[in-house]
Amino acid sequence: MAVSNNITACLNFLALICTIPVVATGLWFASKQGAECARLARWPVAILGVLLLLVALAGFVGAYWNRQGLLAAYLFAMAALITLLLALLVFAFAVTHGSGAYDVPGRAYREYRLEGFSGWLRGYVAGDPRRWEGIRACLVASDTCKKLTMETAFFIAPEQFYQSDLSPLQSGCCKPPTACGYAYVSPTVWASPANPAADADCGAWSNDPRQLCYWCESCKAGMLGTLRDQWRRANVALVAATVALLVVYVIGCSAFKNAQTEDLFRRYKWSNNT
Repeated sequence: MAVSNNITACLNFLALICTIPVVATGLWFASKQGAECARLARWPVAILGVLLLLVALAGFVGAYWNRQGLLAAYLFAMAALITLLLALLVFAFAVTHGSGAYDVPGRAYREYRLEGFSGWLRGYVAGDPRRWEGIRACLVASDTCKKLTMETAFFIAPEQFYQSDLSPLQSGCCKPPTACGYAYVSPTVWASPANPAADADCGAWSNDPRQLCYWCESCKAGMLGTLRDQWRRANVALVAATVALLVVYVIGCSAFKNAQTEDLFRRYKWSNNT
């Protein structure tokens, strides 16, 4: 019986370790979204990770001190939380399957269109004017475009800027679309559009640091690109943690069942001997 309890305790300790990447991913995700003004499921991953951690800890305590009721509650709660984690992963893959990014000839960075993203994600960010107004105000106050302004000295020639690595937000919000044909002056100052009718965002561009392209559709697309990239990176850790938790949980269920069987056998043998 002690051997089975020790095995179950070790498995629950492994489950405890497997929850750490979920918690870490949730905290990273929340901090990144806070820095970049996004508000898409900012805290659920972190909260789910903490709940998994607490449940795994309860399972370890129940196995180590042979608390069968606590172990049974652990198995039930862990099954429910793993199911929620799987549902979150399915949701994340469903809303991030499309990408609005496209290559621009002669540019190292990519530009973004709303049409390439999933309808749900597009509607969540771009479909609610009040939500976008809050995101836009946050972007204006952030250093997303200010960083480019401070790096002006590094771009001596326009070609150096064209070959720079811009984030989706910088590409969509801090400069006009390439199709407009604006002449480069600095990363956030552009002049004389050669083709102002090429894109609806051409007329929305302004050299005013408080305006730039924050009202552009490309800026909304850049935000969607940022959210998509964050979720894609988070999904790698979440998928690995989920697979590990499932394996440990299935083995833990088997160990718990074997421990109960041994306990019943021990009681039966004791009653016959007495």
